[in-house]
Amino acid sequence: MTLKNRLLRVTHLLFAILLLVQLLPDRSSNDVHTGALIAFAVGLEILTLAGSFLTKKKESLSLLLDIVGFIFAILTVWSLATTKFDLLNPLLFPAPGKVFAQFAEDREKIFINIRSSLGITVKGFVLASAVAVPLGLFLGWNARLGGAATYISKFFSSIPPIVYIPYGIALLPTFRSVSVFVIFLATFWPVFAGTMSGVMHVDQRIIDSAKVLNVPKPEMLFSVILPASLPQIFLGCNQGLSVSFILLTSAEMIGARDGMGYYVKYYSDFGDYTRTITGLLVIGIVVIAVTFLFNQLQKRLLKWKH
Repeated sequence: MTLKNRLLRVTHLLFAILLLVQLLPDRSSNDVHTGALIAFAVGLEILTLAGSFLTKKKESLSLLLDIVGFIFAILTVWSLATTKFDLLNPLLFPAPGKVFAQFAEDREKIFINIRSSLGITVKGFVLASAVAVPLGLFLGWNARLGGAATYISKFFSSIPPIVYIPYGIALLPTFRSVSVFVIFLATFWPVFAGTMSGVMHVDQRIIDSAKVLNVPKPEMLFSVILPASLPQIFLGCNQGLSVSFILLTSAEMIGARDGMGYYVKYYSDFGDYTRTITGLLVIGIVVIAVTFLFNQLQKRLLKWKH
């Protein structure tokens, strides 16, 4: 790609528009922290320019620029509706610069809560996957047991895991262990169902070829069936991961003393909507980042499929 294709893009024009909007007079009587907004926008633009030169694939560059362009557009509209024209209630809808300044002020507290939430999610997700994948392999390999297990998994997966929180609180020693238990249930059934579906729909020709070569059953299961089932297994993992973050946030709002759900709930109870929106944005960014990393792992492990 030429230098022109990398630099002359709509995204950079939107960045310039965002900066020009900040020159308009402020109608809001509150402290809007315009400097924090400009600092964020400039930092994001610098990272975007660096990514434009480092990215080799045209599709990846277009995706990066489109995402950043949307961010600049949203910040421009947000700034106009709050700081510049004061169209929204400043208590419920703080200026973007105020949110970025609040993040900078609370960054240590936010990172501690992120670490807590991610720790719970990883523990529940890994435990559920470690149990669901082998169990799904063995049950899916047996046609009779697999048929019955499919209906059982549909029954239990239809029950929202969050309803088990009262039982978990009564049976488990800490709320953190309750949260891990809820994430375990949220992840187990999608991964279990995806594994069984993958095993039961493996191409029969692959199995027949392995049988002709007299492949032993354990090797057949883990060296032939498991790799062929990976696309469905990852599909179940993606579903479980998405549901896990939703349930974790809900669980932390009920009785936790840390985590991003607790952060949002605690400050919303006090009517501090600047911190509430800050927490919501952080949760969204963390979920996107974790999902992106998981998808990259999936692409690497399923490279053979393409």
